[in-house]
Parts: sequence; structure tokens; C-alpha cells
Amino acid sequence: MKNTSEHVIETRQLTKEFLGFVAVNDVNLKVKRHTIHAIIGPNGAGKSTCFNLITKFLTPSKGQILFNGVDITSQTPSQIAREGVVRSFQISAVFPHMSVLENVRIGLQRQLGTSFHFWKSDASLNVLNERALDALEQVGLADYAEETAVNLPYGRKRALEIATTVAMNPEVMLLDEPTQGMGHEDVERVAELIRKVSAGRTIIMVEHNMKVVSNIANTISVLQRGEIIAEGNYETVSNNPQVMEAYMGSADTELAGH
Repeated sequence: MKNTSEHVIETRQLTKEFLGFVAVNDVNLKVKRHTIHAIIGPNGAGKSTCFNLITKFLTPSKGQILFNGVDITSQTPSQIAREGVVRSFQISAVFPHMSVLENVRIGLQRQLGTSFHFWKSDASLNVLNERALDALEQVGLADYAEETAVNLPYGRKRALEIATTVAMNPEVMLLDEPTQGMGHEDVERVAELIRKVSAGRTIIMVEHNMKVVSNIANTISVLQRGEIIAEGNYETVSNNPQVMEAYMGSADTELAGH
């Protein structure tokens, strides 16, 4: 399979057991290139476990994960990040007292393998400034480049995480609950930001907010008890009787009414 193939990420019979409990059971995902693919489901459905398997933070009990047709099941998170599969929090703003620009630059240093060369002159890092500023421009944070990261409002901190990811120019970007804990205004801003940075790349996201999912996801996979019970666009999955039953009485946002 070449890089021009339709599916950039594929899982085959992906399964994860914890002491006899099957959290993810025989999941076959096919993520189309240059789309936004959302993984949703009621609480306890196995979304986070599935996400952690795809990003290699967990090892599958069974099954395969393919990236551009190549089996990456045995690779580490850092190996797949170097190949172009990056999870946002891997390189999030972990230096609260550095500037916004410096945080993005540190993420780029990691990618270039110079992250521990702190004896280097700060001026030698200026070659990274252009890429870092471009990433900040893409997420609307260019005016905050010199601001100390800790001072950013919550929604803009999440935008900084996305900027740091974008700066690495990943082929596949993985976002875990990108709008969690946000107010309405921040949710809309970050949803629009995700749509913007999805141009020319693939995004896989776990998300609770159904309004966000309905507005930006091309394909939605619905999990229940570790299994995919429905897949398709928002209209298809929201009208699926199994999905409606799965969400009935759950604490998650209702599917209807968006």
C-alpha cells in the first residue's frame, strides 16, 4: 500500500484485555486520508483505551495497527511520532513559565533531536522561530508569542498544544477530548481551529461534545462496551437505533437536537 492509499490509519481486530476484562474487542477502524474521524460513545465504552492503543500508549492484547499500510503495532509512541503520527499532549506546553513561542520551539527541538542541548546558544534556536511563528499564526496565537504560557486562558492553552503539534507538521494528528472543560465560546473557537488545521492532514479525535462532532467530523465511529456499533456521518449514526439505545440514560450529551 502506498501513501496515496485511501486509508492512512487502519486497525485490524484490535483488542485489549485487562485482567480478563475486555475493554476493546475486535475493533476494525479505517481512517480515510485527509478527513476528521471522531470516536464517540457513552461513558465506559472503551474510547480512551482505543485511542491509547492507536497512539501506542497501550500495547494491544491482539490485533494490528497500520499506518500507510505499514504495521506499527510494535513501535513506540516516539517512533510513530517521528514518522508523522502525533498525539497533541505528547508535546503540550509543559513549560508554564516560558513564552508561548518558546514552548512551540521546544517541541520542534524534540523533533530535531536537540532537546537536551541546553548549553547551545539561544540564538542558534532562532532558525526554529519561523516555523514556530507560522504554527502560532495558524492557531490565532501570533499576538501571544511573547506571553508567558501560564497566563493564557484555558482555551488558548489548548490552542497552544495544537500549535505545538502543527509545528511538527504531522501527517496524522490525534486529539483526546480537545474541548473538554471549555466554555461555549472556547468550544466554538477550538472546533473551528481543528477544522482549519485539518487541511492537508488527517485528524482522529475522541470527543464528548456532540455539537462539535456533528459540525466537523467527516466520519464517526461509535463504541459501546469496546465494540463498534455504528459508523458513518453524523446523520447516519445519530439515527441508528443501537446508538440511540446506547446513549439513552447516559451522562453524555444527547445525540438528538444538534
